[in-house]
Amino acid sequence: MKKSTIIILSALLVILLSIIALAAEQYYRLAVCNVESRDGESHLIFVYPGTTADSLFELIEQQYVVHSPANWRLHSRLLKWNTIKTGAYTINAKEGDLDVIRRLRNGEQTPVDVSFKNVRTVGSLATAIAGQLMLDSADIAYRLKDSSYMAQFGLDTLNAIALFMPNTYEMFWNVSADKLFSKMAATYNNFWNSTRRNKARQIGLTPAEVTTLASIVEGETFRDNEKPIVAGLYLNRLRRGMKLQADPTVIFAHQDFTIRRLMRYHLDIDSPYNTYRYAGLPPGPIRTPYPASIDAVLNYQHHNYIYMCANADFSYTHKFATSYSEHLKNARDYQRALNAKGIK
Repeated sequence: MKKSTIIILSALLVILLSIIALAAEQYYRLAVCNVESRDGESHLIFVYPGTTADSLFELIEQQYVVHSPANWRLHSRLLKWNTIKTGAYTINAKEGDLDVIRRLRNGEQTPVDVSFKNVRTVGSLATAIAGQLMLDSADIAYRLKDSSYMAQFGLDTLNAIALFMPNTYEMFWNVSADKLFSKMAATYNNFWNSTRRNKARQIGLTPAEVTTLASIVEGETFRDNEKPIVAGLYLNRLRRGMKLQADPTVIFAHQDFTIRRLMRYHLDIDSPYNTYRYAGLPPGPIRTPYPASIDAVLNYQHHNYIYMCANADFSYTHKFATSYSEHLKNARDYQRALNAKGIK
């Protein structure tokens, strides 16, 4: 074989090997690993409105090493990734460009868990939810305060928070406010099935009124074994036309949730939530009660109690009474215990 031929073949071999090496690298970056977590863990990347390709790349680089930025840009062009879509996206600990870019390009989000507990006001509810989603709390609060909007769910602006039942919900991070409310309505309607609605009718209350009473019960006790007793007590009062005289409603009326001990001047507030002044249920829930508390009202305990007082041993239990004289004795014991501890 001529020397010139050997040189040509050698050159071609080098070129071929270079092409193979380049192709292997491109495959590795595209399909195996170009994006690698800095801590070896998967992460959620949150893409906000107005995010550009460059700012998104910088965001990813905060938690990942992109071994070949040039390949990232090349593959972005080849995959025709032209629009940045908002959302929450999972990037695994080690991935090739192909899966990451395709997921971002197609808007294939990872659902996030949204949870809230027994919040007390529209503002705090809106803030708690918006803090976990790409939503403005004002958009949530606006709907809760819009009577025509809440009417579609059979509620009004005073009992609107009844629609939001404490739980953990899975949804997309960039969900719209309307879809959020639709999801809450689906959960609400699923909970208020025919069995529960029938129980509410037998008690003489609407689902929203049951929720309002449940919020009071929950404000009085966190002990599940006491909730049906407390519910029965308040239902006894309602049936007798007695004022509920529920301390948590007065605290709600003052919007001062640091109050630990009600004084006489607290009871002077002129508010429909002051159940020491006005008979019947307040116009809406004083917190978002847990489903178990609602069920405690629907399955209340039948008894003759009409009075209750916190136990003087500070066990967070209550003493129940059928007569006012018995109640006064329990109340004096509790007042003495408060004074002894200096609780004001």
